[in-house]
Amino acid sequence: MYVNAQSNKEEIDIMQAAFGMDKKAMVAEFVQVDAAQKDAFWKVYDEYETARKELGKKRIELLNQYAATSGQMNDVTADAFTKDLLSLTKKTDNLLVCYYKKVKKVTNPVVALQFYQVESYIITGIRNKILGDAPFPVKK
Repeated sequence: MYVNAQSNKEEIDIMQAAFGMDKKAMVAEFVQVDAAQKDAFWKVYDEYETARKELGKKRIELLNQYAATSGQMNDVTADAFTKDLLSLTKKTDNLLVCYYKKVKKVTNPVVALQFYQVESYIITGIRNKILGDAPFPVKK
């Protein structure tokens, strides 16, 4: 079991590293930061990504649990899953708000709005993909 857990963690790290690189390029294309604010923006953005990736790992672990148990879902497991998912969604949304404020502080409100828009777009896309791919639970 430890070997599977270890390889799963490594897969998550690899996926997030690859996505993070593509994502960073997308953010760089969308967020227009002037040269004087660029270093400060990317420092805050890298902090945000570190925190977001941790939440992303938790989301992947939660979804793996859901996939493994959706065929045997009962009231207790469904309620526990939903509570965990709602908590994680709230933490992700709060993280984005927190970093919107940090970006605004080191740049300006326009850059902060661009950051918020592109991150919201990405987060919404991920949530839609996950919901579209998730099996419907079967109550046992």
